Amino acid sequence: MSMSDPLADMLTRIRNGVAARFDSVEMPLSKLKVGVAKVLKEEGYIRDYQILDQGVQGTLKIDLKYGPNNELVITGIRRVSKPGLRQYRKSGTIPKVMSGLGVAILTTSQGIITDREARRRNIGGEILCEVW
Repeated sequence: MSMSDPLADMLTRIRNGVAARFDSVEMPLSKLKVGVAKVLKEEGYIRDYQILDQGVQGTLKIDLKYGPNNELVITGIRRVSKPGLRQYRKSGTIPKVMSGLGVAILTTSQGIITDREARRRNIGGEILCEVW
């Protein structure tokens, strides 16, 4: 059975894995998920990610990150643009997440980037998700 929103499934797996204090979570592989995982690693929300070639589609393994006293690094993660209601924004109207403490992940013509990078480059795009 096909999934209608694979990115929402990825975010839910991460949210549930963090809540259950798992070391890592695995999900089916796609280029979009790898791009989001790359941004999450660059921003320090996850430890690392690996691409495992298991099965037909492959698997993406994300190593979750916790603080020194086992506190959460990802306290919230939310899908913004949904298949039924896409959210596109110009560079001047991209919202700040938690007054700049969080990060929004966008897909643009120049790849998957953060909201800060999109404002710096003066480009807009589709707001995929918010992490704080």
